[in-house]
Amino acid sequence: MAGGLVALLDDIAAIAKLAAASLDDVSAAAGRAGAKAAGVVIDDAAVTPRYVVGLSPARELPIIGKIALGSLRNKLLLLLPAALLLKFFAPWAITPILMAGGAFLCFEGAEKVLAPLLGGHHAAEAVATTDPAEMERTQVSGAIRTDLILSAEIMIIALNELPALSIWMQGVALAVVGIAITVGVYGVVALIVKMDDIGLALARRSSAFAQTVGRGLVKAMPVVLKALALIGTAAMLWVGGQIILHGLEEFGFGALPHLVHDTAHHVAQAVPALGGVLEWIVNAAGAAVFGILIGGIIAGVLHVLPKKHAA
Repeated sequence: MAGGLVALLDDIAAIAKLAAASLDDVSAAAGRAGAKAAGVVIDDAAVTPRYVVGLSPARELPIIGKIALGSLRNKLLLLLPAALLLKFFAPWAITPILMAGGAFLCFEGAEKVLAPLLGGHHAAEAVATTDPAEMERTQVSGAIRTDLILSAEIMIIALNELPALSIWMQGVALAVVGIAITVGVYGVVALIVKMDDIGLALARRSSAFAQTVGRGLVKAMPVVLKALALIGTAAMLWVGGQIILHGLEEFGFGALPHLVHDTAHHVAQAVPALGGVLEWIVNAAGAAVFGILIGGIIAGVLHVLPKKHAA
């Protein structure tokens, strides 16, 4: 009996060690995958605050909460199982899907750059109602639709970065990435949209320091929102262009990707002290330029040609 109990305890200890090692593998894989998807995450954080513009300040946090829950449903109930099915039954489809998502990001980024020249932006959705509840439902549903596209890109990028783990470990890693990114993005968004309220509250305090900080926050908000818009646009073009370049390389069309990489490498060698930083900047800039070219072509096809046919 004693020997059997000791053997059982040894087995339990071995299983516990294996589970701990598996969790370490999952956390490491989730960290790498989440970092790779950071460009799309930046865009997600930059895009979302516009969905509470024009709505009651008292409803800002509840609306962000609804969008965050919708984002979690998108990631965990729809995109995670779909991504795992792709990985294990149609892995050949991952690169084309990534490239299609990259093309969409390039299109979105190019439209934001070209909007002042074209006189508008397709995402500026006018809500033709004066009912606050209906307006809120419209904004939330629009945000969740946009989130579905961005979340799909995040999950596929994350999946593509995972090592050869078992299906359940990849599923757990993707779930960790999805939950962490959603909490992080919408936590930051909540902080951004309430920053002016925090500033006003501080400005009403008796402390001179608090008043100074509060007024600074209120004045900084327009600058922060503009900076977020610029960062989001740059991230879309860079990430989208990089995804397509990488896809072209995988399909054997490596001339353009190699040109970007070789240029970055030569610039880095020219200034060894800043080699790593300059190589990253040139790679990102090259991908962004390629991204805006691809996005501009798509925008032209979708907007200019239909107008010519209508004329």
